[in-house]
Amino acid sequence: MREIVIGKKYRHFKGKDYKVIDIVYDSESNNDDEYKKVVVYQALYGDNLKWARPYDMFNSEVDHKKYPDVEQKYRFEEID
Repeated sequence: MREIVIGKKYRHFKGKDYKVIDIVYDSESNNDDEYKKVVVYQALYGDNLKWARPYDMFNSEVDHKKYPDVEQKYRFEEID
């Protein structure tokens, strides 16, 4: 699995850019002493809103059946 890196910029498959602010743990997800990671990221457009998404979802591949015209492999891909 790819590693999501704090401070790096990523492009969502729909074309908007974001910066990863932090990776935190969901306090409500404790299952056998394992907490689920959550990515906190900020939009690099508009009002620069901050968002949170489960790490595994942030790191997932695009559903190419649902979005057949998308060329990007991952939901979020690192950019320079």
